[in-house]
Amino acid sequence: MTKGTTDRTTALKLPPEEDLSERQQKYFGICEDKLGFVPNVLKAYAFNPVKLQAFMDMYNDLMLGDSGLTKLEREMIAVVVSSVNHCYYCLTAHGASVRQLSGRPELGEQMVMNYRAAPLDQRHKAMLDFAWKLTAHPEAIEEADREALRAHAFSDRDIWDIAAVAGFFNMSNRMASAVDMRPNDDYHAMAR
Repeated sequence: MTKGTTDRTTALKLPPEEDLSERQQKYFGICEDKLGFVPNVLKAYAFNPVKLQAFMDMYNDLMLGDSGLTKLEREMIAVVVSSVNHCYYCLTAHGASVRQLSGRPELGEQMVMNYRAAPLDQRHKAMLDFAWKLTAHPEAIEEADREALRAHAFSDRDIWDIAAVAGFFNMSNRMASAVDMRPNDDYHAMAR
């Protein structure tokens, strides 16, 4: 694991991981095996094992569960929402995921900086425009916005999933900002 001066979890004092349930400790072990580290967001949510479990369950359902959206599309939504919210943690972590899943490091960078600069097809642009508007101006979402997604072959279930991913990352971004959550140093070098 790469160590640096920024590899800390949050500005808050966190409880020891021994307070986690057996299921949560096993999940942390899976992260360690697959990624080589436990994401700091999980360590931060360990502040309250009940909240950690809810976070893990919701994240896994939204990002890995059954959906008409690909994993890459869901990660792209996470990056766009996090860009609107200027969430350092999520931009770093999910930007790395976009780089990794797309096999195109420049796409991850473009998405983090300004998704409109990325060479996206019209379908992805419509999806990300919706996520951006839902984040920046949720009160302005109207039927025309949903119709724009339907015009690009997004089903109503897909629209629900786009909104659910955007909503989850809006919540997650606010938590990360509130506690000064820091991304693991490892994310910075991933898929470059």
